[in-house]
Amino acid sequence: MMIRIAVAVMAGAAVGGRSAMNVDASKLPAPPSSLSFHVGGVSPAGLALAVNDRYFTRSGCPWIPVMGEFHFARYPADEWEREILKIKAGGVDIVATYVHWIFHEETEGQFDWTGQRNLGEFLRLCAKLHMMVWLRIGPWSHGEVRNGGFPDWLVGEKTRQNDPVYLGHVRTYFDQIGRQASGMLWKDGGPIVGIQIENEYHPAGDGSAHMEQLLKLAREAGLDAPFYSATGWDQAAIPAADFLPVFGGYTDNFWSDSPKELPPSQEFFFTPIRAFDNVDLHLQRKDRRDNDQHAGYPYLTAEMGGGMAVAYHRRPVMQADDSTAAALVRLGSGATLLGYYMYHGGTNPDGKTSMQETLQAWNGYNDLEAKSYDFQAPLGEFGQMRPTYRTMKALHLFLNDFGDRLAPMVTYFPDQKPRGLDDRMTPRIAVRSDGKSAFVFINNYQRTVPLPDRPDFQVALQLPAGTLRIPRRPMSLPGGAYTIWPVNLDVGGVTLEYATAALTCRIADPETYIFHAWPGVNAEFSFRLAAGDIIEAPQAQVAREDGRIVVSGIEPGTETAIRVSHPGQKRVQIVVLTRAQALNLWKASLGGRDRLLLSPAGLFFEGDRVHLYSRNPTDFTIGVFPVWSGAAAAFRDGGSDGVFHRFVATVNEAKAAVHARQTKTAAPALPARINADPLRKIAKGPEDADFDLAAVWSIEVPAGILSAAARPVLTVDYEGDAARLYAGGRFVDDNFYKGTTFEFGLWRLAPEELQKGIELKILPLRKDTPLYLPASATLAFDQKGESLRLKDVALAWDYEVVLPAAR
Repeated sequence: MMIRIAVAVMAGAAVGGRSAMNVDASKLPAPPSSLSFHVGGVSPAGLALAVNDRYFTRSGCPWIPVMGEFHFARYPADEWEREILKIKAGGVDIVATYVHWIFHEETEGQFDWTGQRNLGEFLRLCAKLHMMVWLRIGPWSHGEVRNGGFPDWLVGEKTRQNDPVYLGHVRTYFDQIGRQASGMLWKDGGPIVGIQIENEYHPAGDGSAHMEQLLKLAREAGLDAPFYSATGWDQAAIPAADFLPVFGGYTDNFWSDSPKELPPSQEFFFTPIRAFDNVDLHLQRKDRRDNDQHAGYPYLTAEMGGGMAVAYHRRPVMQADDSTAAALVRLGSGATLLGYYMYHGGTNPDGKTSMQETLQAWNGYNDLEAKSYDFQAPLGEFGQMRPTYRTMKALHLFLNDFGDRLAPMVTYFPDQKPRGLDDRMTPRIAVRSDGKSAFVFINNYQRTVPLPDRPDFQVALQLPAGTLRIPRRPMSLPGGAYTIWPVNLDVGGVTLEYATAALTCRIADPETYIFHAWPGVNAEFSFRLAAGDIIEAPQAQVAREDGRIVVSGIEPGTETAIRVSHPGQKRVQIVVLTRAQALNLWKASLGGRDRLLLSPAGLFFEGDRVHLYSRNPTDFTIGVFPVWSGAAAAFRDGGSDGVFHRFVATVNEAKAAVHARQTKTAAPALPARINADPLRKIAKGPEDADFDLAAVWSIEVPAGILSAAARPVLTVDYEGDAARLYAGGRFVDDNFYKGTTFEFGLWRLAPEELQKGIELKILPLRKDTPLYLPASATLAFDQKGESLRLKDVALAWDYEVVLPAAR
């Protein structure tokens, strides 16, 4: 259907909807202000980075960066490039990485920057791949590492204060980092745009003098970056100048003492509070600030939980929506840097001592797994693409393309706010607006506490020009939904008054806007048209109401849903994908132009080459828009799929099996050990010697498995307390049982290690051990009150196919 409007018609607010959530955004936001200290920098190519009291700018344009944590020393160096490309394909702009002191100077005066500890090479690779870096140099870093990252030889000295001896050690350490980073700073044309000093530093006194001294040492070491940051939570020390406070939030806590499900998390509530530690969540109080020291700074995050580690005493299993809904809530609450910890998991490197954080080690606060640092991150310990990667990517595509519009907008909260953390009935929304345009942020998701459907959902948004009801009539909002709706968005010169579908991304040639509809939500588009504007929506319902044109009844999919045009401008098409399709969507510059790609496989981009990877050999189909000519011999033409053109590859399924033979039964399980600290009566994890009492299996791996076309992954499903893998007698990985599959990438092993055989050890779990396991982790206990069972050992395969360069 095509609608032509001859004259412009002024808007009038719709009437009705007693259940409407009222948001008063009628007061124009004040313009941003400069910070009180110098900040920012310019690359040799003239790319200027800056920040004001609200948001970053890149060459003067507002910018909301996406930052993801990836620890180079916890990943093999020969796999860095592949993983950085996967991080980049997920919509991440900046890699944040800790430099853990203990990894590099285990013995005083003997530094190791070789192999996977080679920071300089990691930085050079980031520069090659055009990935910015935020370097977190400590000297204390934590990161679930032994001694919080301090070498053993340093523990016991007067650390984390302006002690001359300690500062002398720090100076030497920073000088070493400076040498590694030489030529890699932003001012040199390198990737380092930010440096974090210390971590979670909240001494009994002010602490500012120590932070300033550490910054002085860093600069003297040549570590000169556009931005310096300091963690801002838990009343941390933040000097008055030079530092940007960064915040974070996790939707479960492995460090909690509780053996039960945690109460509802504040991370799913829109609020101006930036740091929840030691702060009550008074959601009813207007314009509440968690601490005056945070006023006047932009709202930046560095540790939004990309997943969650597991401690021995507490083993949460995370879902994709846990992290992504919380990230959306922080954006809606005003954040202008979206940083995740972790975005990519890893494994503690071998060292002279264990790198494990334990209650037994100096300053240990929890018992973590000794080797694994998977963190249930979007990209796992062996590069596995988790569902979280896809849900986050849909959010990042939006920020990559529309963050410049969102960044200057300030947050407005509704008149009706949740009464507290146990309020499931009050809808959770926030609006960011610049006085004309806006984005409505909606969250109807809560980890472990399902939120109800809301059958009469509507937002009454008061802007300076009047009140707009979104949608025009109340609609049903399903439980579990979290989304962002645009308001007064310029689409090719035509004003999209609102849409009840999530704005996802756009390409300029041909000009196309991609939205996606949440399941159960009617995708409705309301346009405020001017003279000569044209709307075409042949497969939808089009109605004229109160001077607007409303398109509804859209069937989400890959076809063009709406076409709009404005006199003198190019015609624009709008595609409304399903949520599932949006999670399979990528965007990349290929063959000199932006393209959209749709595939159930994982994608990353090496120049103009598209890598498809998956554990499922039937996933190797890809839709391309706009299409390019030519395809690899492995691909065949799959025909059209809406605006996309499909290509399909046939992947031969690998045929190999492993065999597990039990060689030893387990001794009776040891009674639970309880931490001696009277304030933390939690169960302690097993020690190395305990695994001498474990059940043991010998795992036979077929010869030649490492030369196969696909990469082999060992999968272990078991019940018990903890499991460890050994190859050729070397301890290579471990797992605390939580009901999920224990995986290990066999390509990490040398052929001689495979020839010597793989050994699996599992300790039984006593029923009376006080720890938290999720309801999904079901265990069968025998008459002795113990659980130990090897359910399955198998091989999975990571397949990969390359689509050739675009032409």
